[in-house]
Amino acid sequence: MSVKLTAKQEQFCHEYLVDLNATQAAARAGYSKKTAKDMGCQNLAKPNIAERIEALKAERMERIQISADYVLQRLVEIDQMDIAEILNDDFSVKPLREWPETWRRTLSGVDVSEYWEGSGEGREMTALLKKIKWPDKLRNLELIGRHVAVGAFREVIDHNHRGEVKTITRRIVDAAGGTG
Repeated sequence: MSVKLTAKQEQFCHEYLVDLNATQAAARAGYSKKTAKDMGCQNLAKPNIAERIEALKAERMERIQISADYVLQRLVEIDQMDIAEILNDDFSVKPLREWPETWRRTLSGVDVSEYWEGSGEGREMTALLKKIKWPDKLRNLELIGRHVAVGAFREVIDHNHRGEVKTITRRIVDAAGGTG
């Protein structure tokens, strides 16, 4: 059975979830600014506080329906984005309403620049430049590759020593003039 938290400790738990910064969470929860760093560290080390933080994280994940599966699925969607879905054959950009939802949710920005010549009522637009900023595909693949189930970048180290460790250790000790 968990030890009941004080009101300040409970507030710390909620504040910690804001930015996962124990010092800032302690300060926002009402601990002295001078001791916030120490109190934040001490609070995180307390099993009942750590347990409460994990429970709050679980509640939040349930509430917002975000899971590792959701994150991986979104990364796969981003990886599969094809620029042909938003461009016409002449490389002009299709109207936004024709873009697939994945593109509309994922772009990090669209810059539009107009270029004009002349002045006053006689000026004319001579060019329209559209820059579309999409997610970093290499970073996205790296994130997918680091997913536990994929393990594309996991290093495999053979820890089987087949009895050779003692022999190698003996050679090292002997070479160093030791008595090991």
